[in-house]
Amino acid sequence: MAAYRAPLADMRFLLANVFAAEELFASMPVTEEVSEDLISAILEEAGKIAEGLLAPINQSGDQQACTWNDGEVTTPTGFKDAYRAYAEGGWAGLTGAVDYGGQGMPKLLSALIEEMFFAANSSFALYAILNTGATLTLSEHASEELKARYLPKMYEGVWSGTMCLTEPHAGTDLGIIRTKAVPEEDGSYRITGTKIFITAGEHDLTENIIHLVLAKLPDAPPGPRGISLFLVPRNMVDENSELTGERNNVSCGSIEHKMGIRASATCVMNFDGARGWLVGELNNGLSNMFTMMNYERLSMGLQGNGLAESSYQTAAQYARERLQGRAPSGVQNPEAAADPIIVHPDVRRMLLTMRANILAGRALSMYAALQLDTSRFHPDNAARARAEQLVALLIPVQKAYASDRGFEACVLGQQVLGGHGYVAEWGQEQNVRDARIAQIYEGANGIQALDLMGRKTVRSNGELLAILLEEIHEFSEQAGTVVGMNRYLPVLVEAGETIKSVTRELISRAEDNPDEVGAASYAYMELLGLVLYAFMWQRILASALQQRNAGAGDQQHLGGLIKTGDFFFARLWPKHKSLVAEIQAGAESLMALSAEEF
Repeated sequence: MAAYRAPLADMRFLLANVFAAEELFASMPVTEEVSEDLISAILEEAGKIAEGLLAPINQSGDQQACTWNDGEVTTPTGFKDAYRAYAEGGWAGLTGAVDYGGQGMPKLLSALIEEMFFAANSSFALYAILNTGATLTLSEHASEELKARYLPKMYEGVWSGTMCLTEPHAGTDLGIIRTKAVPEEDGSYRITGTKIFITAGEHDLTENIIHLVLAKLPDAPPGPRGISLFLVPRNMVDENSELTGERNNVSCGSIEHKMGIRASATCVMNFDGARGWLVGELNNGLSNMFTMMNYERLSMGLQGNGLAESSYQTAAQYARERLQGRAPSGVQNPEAAADPIIVHPDVRRMLLTMRANILAGRALSMYAALQLDTSRFHPDNAARARAEQLVALLIPVQKAYASDRGFEACVLGQQVLGGHGYVAEWGQEQNVRDARIAQIYEGANGIQALDLMGRKTVRSNGELLAILLEEIHEFSEQAGTVVGMNRYLPVLVEAGETIKSVTRELISRAEDNPDEVGAASYAYMELLGLVLYAFMWQRILASALQQRNAGAGDQQHLGGLIKTGDFFFARLWPKHKSLVAEIQAGAESLMALSAEEF
């Protein structure tokens, strides 16, 4: 099994050259002290944690899995020690609010750290990101009293957080949840109901677990408008943020036995009149929870990309070392009985498909994270508003497309190894199993596609897409001065015109037939994802060419980036034509069969 290595060279190139991170951070008072040297140092330390602390317990954690006994969950050997080291290193509060003990680092930086952690050990990474998401939600929406009482310990990693949305009968349709919140005279609420699929709902890594729970008051309006958000601690906490010794009426009824992420506890949580406190305003809970959901969905795309990177590293190493057959062009390794399989075109097809999509997926995740940072921290109201609109468009695509391509890459990496990819020794089959869930949770990819097509495109009459197209046009104008970019930029113009034309046609067809939205949604998401990957590759190529033309940087690294970009546009971009044809086929053939004919 190949040892995971953090792809720091690619990450630093994207941060410094493609996204000019230091310049961006300097423009926002909250992040102005985040220098390139600080970024580099943090990334390097995170890479060491991923390589030395998390990766070594990844396979053993999968084999041992979490165990449940009478309501208590035990994580696999090594996880508790690893989480303690993670917390003591200050990582739990990396992006937290400074006023409550956090470090105030931007999402653009933490996104790369998340990718590394997911690549090294996806099960462990889930415990970390759930806490990060919960603290973000509290920081944005909780009262000062709740923030002061809970955030410092959560930033320290002494306590951890979850989000509790799904119920046995209510997944995507949260408007029909049954969990009830009954107000008490002291201002607290009694929460009663059952939540399922709760990641990190119970475990032995921290001394307390803080649940964020969606529930409805007895007299709440029907549907999503009646949902409120509550903070429900597993163990009761006094006004000094100390445990009282009293257990709240929260229990873990069981854990799921899963295809992958087996060292992550996926719990059935029972709330039996548990005491909780309102977060934000009554009946605005779903909106408040979406603060967390946007960040969690970004994380799922990062999970897919991280596992793809892990699979790619193993596959590339194996392809360089595995001797089978001779190169079509003649013997490459005359001193051995065979050539390494990397000489074979089809093996290169698989490896280059993986690498091209990983680099574009990482860049897209960073681009989305950049918009999240801008929407939170930028001093200019117009810049914040524009970034919020881009976030609304980008997140469903990044989550769905990056996790789809991530799973695809893990399957390709397994295929490169052949039979060795199917057995457990090399870790490729675990990557496939772990990556599969990223396409399902935090809103299944079909739902992301429907959200993109329906709410974000048809209902907005293409306004959000128009903002993205402005970004693409602005880049094209600037990149036209880079020597060597003239061969690539026409493709970007084609990409913009293609998605604009298809969008106009879909909006028009949806006026006469609402089924056209759902019929086109997945192919449309894939088309926009491919356009965004093309946009990211254009940005990567412009920066790589600039550096190469100036004789700066690592010339071999730059050459590898440029050649991989050439592969993307020659072999992957043409798939946009089949996606356009699929979209234009319309809803008729999809809706023709009766239910009985299936």
